[in-house]
Amino acid sequence: MSAPDVTIQVVTDDEAGELLTLRRAAFVTEAQIYGDPNIPPLTQTLGELRADLAAHGVITLGARSGHRLVGSVRVVLEDKKATLGRLAVAPDLQGKGIGTQLLLAVVPHLPDDTEEIWVFTGQDSVQNLAMYTKHGYEHQYDRTAGDLTYAYLRRILGDGDGDGEDEDDAAADGGNDPA
Repeated sequence: MSAPDVTIQVVTDDEAGELLTLRRAAFVTEAQIYGDPNIPPLTQTLGELRADLAAHGVITLGARSGHRLVGSVRVVLEDKKATLGRLAVAPDLQGKGIGTQLLLAVVPHLPDDTEEIWVFTGQDSVQNLAMYTKHGYEHQYDRTAGDLTYAYLRRILGDGDGDGEDEDDAAADGGNDPA
């Protein structure tokens, strides 16, 4: 199945309420996997989200299908490193390639001197781990925070990054990254 036609751009403060709604809907399945309704994407307030959108060194990309926000990813920039988190796709569109499109859209938004991209996701989030691995992310370590154990993966950037990798990724496009 081909990925829906989406437009990916930076999320603005005007879209904060819609982003909060998307994340809450998307991360319910992750909360169910871990048996924890208090994962950070589900407990973040609108005020906290707005502060995050305005924070220096944070970029949030949104995928739109028509007027609907159907996916998002948060990117934190620090020195020559980018850390991805809160990759979310609307529940009715998970597994259709939107997560992959967001993942691939990150590189063009990074500063030219970015050398590596990190991502963390729950170690039991099999679909997310498969998607990241497929796109060159390698498992580095696990870390436990409270009752959750996160897997940390890294991708070293080099020549040719951001040139439109394999787009037939719907099967490996998991859904939501609780980071």
